[in-house]
Amino acid sequence: MPFKDFVELIVLGAIWGASFMLMRIAAPEFGIFVMVEIRALLAALILLPFVVWFKQTSEMFTHWRHVIVVGLLNTAIPFCFFAYGSLHLPSALTALLNGTAGIFGALLAWLWLRETISHAAKIGFACGVVGVYLLSYESLNLKGVTLMPVFACLIATFCYGVAICYFKKYLTGAKPLAVAAGSQLVSAVVLLPLVVMYPVTTMPSLEAWGAVLFLAVVCTGIAYMMYFDLIGKIGASKAIYVGYIVPVFGLIWGWWLLNETISHLMLLGAVIILLGVMLTSGGFDRAWQWLNSK
Repeated sequence: MPFKDFVELIVLGAIWGASFMLMRIAAPEFGIFVMVEIRALLAALILLPFVVWFKQTSEMFTHWRHVIVVGLLNTAIPFCFFAYGSLHLPSALTALLNGTAGIFGALLAWLWLRETISHAAKIGFACGVVGVYLLSYESLNLKGVTLMPVFACLIATFCYGVAICYFKKYLTGAKPLAVAAGSQLVSAVVLLPLVVMYPVTTMPSLEAWGAVLFLAVVCTGIAYMMYFDLIGKIGASKAIYVGYIVPVFGLIWGWWLLNETISHLMLLGAVIILLGVMLTSGGFDRAWQWLNSK
């Protein structure tokens, strides 16, 4: 991997890792649905001009039924559940729980798409369960916290796993940029009634506005552009490594900017979850093949 692309991969991981910290700041003042609505709508407005520029508009209409499903599973539902989790959990914990998306994706690909599963992947599933248990145990040590926010984050990552498999099954030939823009637009439309039902009652602070705008513009709109750029340059199998980097930066941002406490148990859970993700996604095998090719 060229050094420039490696740096871009790290930057993308840092940006996506910051999204959990930003949700932690914005969700209490905007509420779940308004925050997600702003995030999805602004991201769609950023992505749509590029879809038009690259003449991929027809892709959204050709696959509109599947785009709606992906919009619900990959944006509207998981964004809302993570927003709920961020109201009750430290951003470091939500970032670590996000790492289970890869484990769910591999498990569902085995059960649904009938993809083969290695013994290493089975060990990876077990690691994921142990890691989540440790994080759940840790969350109970936080004052006033129950397991419900943890389950909410796991429902979100399960939706990510379903969305990944759904994309593989029904949208393999579709342009990812068009699907991403369409899914954000679908989410904005679907969530609009909930925004009307649960509006913001008081004007959010400048800090909350800054957090939600950065979340929408940088962590969603620009980050998608970077991700697809990396897929085009280094391939999806290497670009997916960003999933290992995001939880690490989630820990760093939460500790550095929000003064969140990172316990030894959280670190242990993080290591076990990342190990599980690498085992289920074949990360160790690809790294070994890369080393042998040198």
